Amino acid sequence: MNTRNTPQIFVSRPAPTFRKPPKAMLQSPMIRKLLGHTPQVGTGTFLAEGAHVIGDVEIGRDCSIWYNTVLRGDVGPIRVGDETNIQDGTVVHGTFEKHFAVIGKRVTIGHLCMLHGCNIGDECLIGMGTIIMDNAKIGPRNIVGAGSLVTEHADFSDEGWLILGRPAKQVRKLKPEETAFLSKSANNYLKYKTWYETDEANPASETERPK
Repeated sequence: MNTRNTPQIFVSRPAPTFRKPPKAMLQSPMIRKLLGHTPQVGTGTFLAEGAHVIGDVEIGRDCSIWYNTVLRGDVGPIRVGDETNIQDGTVVHGTFEKHFAVIGKRVTIGHLCMLHGCNIGDECLIGMGTIIMDNAKIGPRNIVGAGSLVTEHADFSDEGWLILGRPAKQVRKLKPEETAFLSKSANNYLKYKTWYETDEANPASETERPK
């Protein structure tokens, strides 16, 4: 059939409308007791929707545990110090009867990190996508660059280094502005979590982000 001269017909449709989801559809963090251990969460700590905190886990005061993170304290304990932030998609776990995860105070853990049975000192910054393996030690006030692989038993206990690579190595001492950023990063996340706590009663509300 020849349709060359057939006029085109356009159907006008109303613009879509968007509604806030009912509260029943909003996901909550999962805090699960396991093997007699109930996770302990400090005062002022923010747990984002979709975070999973399971078993023998202790989280300090004023921390923030972000979307789709997993802290699985089944094979052994997980300890997180005050004012630490663990960002979206990170997994923290250990090895049964061998190596357990300890994260210090005011630590920044970037998105999509894998922390397995390691020890991280106070006021570190662990870059996005980093993997830190069993019994590895990161001393206080160090930066581990994004995408690094810290292998089993690696010992970076010295303070104030840039640690980088696959496998990771101490590359150089931190510059003064990099050291200053460690505290700033922790303070930033203390601020960011307040945006969500303000809206906690109505997570889907359309409020303006604070300046």
